Amino acid sequence: MKKILVLHTGGTISMHEDEDGDVETGIENPLTGAQVTLPDVDLTVENIFNLPSEHIGPIHMLQLQQRILKAEGAFDGVVITHGTDTLEETSFFLDSTLDVSMPIVMTGAMRSSNELGSDGLYNYQSALRVAAEHESQHRGVLVVMNDEIHAARFVTKTHTTNVATFGSPISGTMGLLTKRQIIYFYDLPKRHILPIAHVDKRIPVLKAYAGMDGQLLELLAASNIDGIIIEALGAGNLSREAAQGVQYILSRNIPVVVVSRSFNGVAEPVYDYLGGGVQLEKAGVIFATSINGQKARLKLLIGLDNRLDDSALHTYLHQL
Repeated sequence: MKKILVLHTGGTISMHEDEDGDVETGIENPLTGAQVTLPDVDLTVENIFNLPSEHIGPIHMLQLQQRILKAEGAFDGVVITHGTDTLEETSFFLDSTLDVSMPIVMTGAMRSSNELGSDGLYNYQSALRVAAEHESQHRGVLVVMNDEIHAARFVTKTHTTNVATFGSPISGTMGLLTKRQIIYFYDLPKRHILPIAHVDKRIPVLKAYAGMDGQLLELLAASNIDGIIIEALGAGNLSREAAQGVQYILSRNIPVVVVSRSFNGVAEPVYDYLGGGVQLEKAGVIFATSINGQKARLKLLIGLDNRLDDSALHTYLHQL
């Protein structure tokens, strides 16, 4: 008998549509009383939050992480239901800070509980199936929706409303669910997992654009930030003026991390001119090669909480 801990946090999967077509949070999560029966699976269900995912931040992610650490040894797997807007961030935070062998599976829904074609209950059952599967062990945190399995490290939300919203543009789908099978296509590279105790760092994310100047960067440097993530152009480039703003931030000993604003591909220093990635890296900018801005923010937060020195911080953020 597999013992699975279910942690409900809210989100569309727990909401309902009113008579005007607006989706709202109810007092009670409808999944709490959902009749999901799987052979040889015993469920322990907890409503840890009931929040839209936009209201979930690092402090809630830390609470989930601590609950899962307490569950280690008492359960064979964990399923977390969550709103989809920030699901990739919570999954990445947990994946980066939890060194456990049991499957941790996150799921959600794009249609609320009483909408036509609601996908919540089906995704919930799929997540339970994956959490109870032996082959799901030692794979880090997984995201299961729409019959697909994605690694938290690479998954991102790709569509505002489509039920097939989650994708992994760099790595591809990790696995699939069929009626009778759970199929995995590949194993991940080894993760660099760090513990975390505090989530109080102030790290804004800024998207680069054509004609960007350095004024906003200088203003942020003066606002007591602990670091900054820049979603740069192409492989990791900025305008000359923005590059000068970056140099000002670096002169204040504030870490600057660059990712690409492009949906696919990795950030890397290629171009050698003022604002180009090569010169940015020489100035001290850290390239987080394979993650997006929101994930880089969490990774920098974790690195700073562990008080990594400059060299270790560069290495940590650069790793897959």
